[in-house]
Amino acid sequence: MSFHPSMNVVSSRWVYKIKCRSDGSVERYKACLVTRGFTQQEGINYSKTFGPTIKQATVKLVFSIAVSCGWKIHQLDIHNVFLNGVLEEEVYMKQPPGFVDSTFPSHVC
Repeated sequence: MSFHPSMNVVSSRWVYKIKCRSDGSVERYKACLVTRGFTQQEGINYSKTFGPTIKQATVKLVFSIAVSCGWKIHQLDIHNVFLNGVLEEEVYMKQPPGFVDSTFPSHVC
């Protein structure tokens, strides 16, 4: 789709990571394309935000149940909390750096 001035377009960037084995040798190289959502403006690109949080009382309750039942407790970090979010607005993104189609440079994703 070709860019139109009425579109609210966000840019993107590549994030690179090197995954290492326990001995320090390189296991693999990873690249992830992420949108630069901080360029959006409230009231123009979105009308509300949502960040899932948990209350301390809930955490304490879950821990006490786990301890009393003898369950193992594991910790993890969630990096993609909005992966399955519902979008109500149309979102456009500039073509990724390094992957701009030379025949259609003004197109957006």
